[in-house]
Amino acid sequence: MPRKPFSPFEDHLDRDAALAILQDAVAGAEDGELFMERSTAETLVFDDGRLRNSGYTAQQGFGLRAVRGEVTGYAHSTDISLPALRRAAETARLAVGAGGGILADPPAPRGPDLYAPLDPAGNVTIARRIETLRAIDAYARAADPRVVQVTASISTSLQEVAILRPEGGLVTDIRPMARLNVAVIVENNDRRESGHAGGGGRIGIDGLVDPAHWRGLVDEALRIALVNLRSVPAPAGVMDVVLGPGWPGILLHEAVGHGLEGDFNRKKASAFAGLMGQRVAAPGVTVVDDGTIPDRRGSLSVDDEGTPPARNVLIEDGILVGYMQDRQNARLMGVAPTGNGRRESFAHTPMPRMTNTYMPGGDAEPAAILADLKDGIYAVGFGGGQVDITNGKFVFSCTEAYRVKDGVVGDPIRGATLIGDGATALRQVRAIGNDMALDPGMGNCGKQGQWVPVGVGQPTLMIGGLTVGGSAA
Repeated sequence: MPRKPFSPFEDHLDRDAALAILQDAVAGAEDGELFMERSTAETLVFDDGRLRNSGYTAQQGFGLRAVRGEVTGYAHSTDISLPALRRAAETARLAVGAGGGILADPPAPRGPDLYAPLDPAGNVTIARRIETLRAIDAYARAADPRVVQVTASISTSLQEVAILRPEGGLVTDIRPMARLNVAVIVENNDRRESGHAGGGGRIGIDGLVDPAHWRGLVDEALRIALVNLRSVPAPAGVMDVVLGPGWPGILLHEAVGHGLEGDFNRKKASAFAGLMGQRVAAPGVTVVDDGTIPDRRGSLSVDDEGTPPARNVLIEDGILVGYMQDRQNARLMGVAPTGNGRRESFAHTPMPRMTNTYMPGGDAEPAAILADLKDGIYAVGFGGGQVDITNGKFVFSCTEAYRVKDGVVGDPIRGATLIGDGATALRQVRAIGNDMALDPGMGNCGKQGQWVPVGVGQPTLMIGGLTVGGSAA
């Protein structure tokens, strides 16, 4: 039986009374809103031949915000009621102080839905999901005798939000999410290596549990694991690097994307602060953040302040032309919001965050880019990474990479890390492929303790002079 849609003004609050409380909370402020949310999430993990974990979480609540200048007053509660709302308003008003502010204009009207307002679990029962995970395990083990462990998971979540603005406007959004992951460990002669594949988006899980889909994921995870099983120690030193298309865009996301968020630049904490209109990358390099791509993991039909998303060009042909903005930072910097105001849940304040951040393709053939690599590595997959926003310095570990000499792709390598800084890396882009691809839908982004889903992407790229950390001289 389908559950009743989230309707806070039918089930919990009188709309007129709630609006009056909100308007009182933001009197003398410059911005604010009442953000209401109901969310559920469910995960099944099959590991080592059995169902290892099953989890279900559900929460609902509201957050009320009043903003004046750089100060934010925020209060939240899991009790969606007028008494709780009044208490929250009293707390939020502390930020407004004596007032004197003028409310900013409301967001632009909401655009079309970018994903279906569906329950991502649909009619796929828990029993069928468990059976799918069991079949994944059996298929992987039958595919190669060296497979010693298989981990597979199916996750779904549904977030329903309603945003009441002080001028009386109400914006709603229903945000599904589904994901299927597969990890395989292989062993040969006491050596173990792993491979991983997966993804999803703002879709239902019907297509993900189709054998035609998950078999491809198992095959890919096993391929990566077997490649790593024959890998040799990575070289160390400064060398040219070719990055593959798609998921390697996570390096762009971390090393460059965070530095282009408005709050870091307003506070002059970013390596890109004060460089608007200047060259920050090699000619031909364009970086885009686009929250309008249908069904993508990082997309939003409306952001968490009620602003519709956009395709925001951040770097154009090497020139810095824009930052990602929420309403507060945009107002303080004298620019327009870009639809990048995001929050993890009702218990968090919004801030500028990426959606789907990628580099559009160029005109070079990927094979020609590799052929031009005289002595370096070809990095196809990435794992964890770290970045320092203030200087853009990053460290990323490679999960699939190869040694390349004189344009010939040689042995796979293990233990490779890429070390550099985003600003320098952008300037050292030497070739841009024509094969731009988005990642399969598996990105999460952390900032100031908040996590949100994101997307990344890029074409094949050659970057000169990166430091490769490895174990071979």
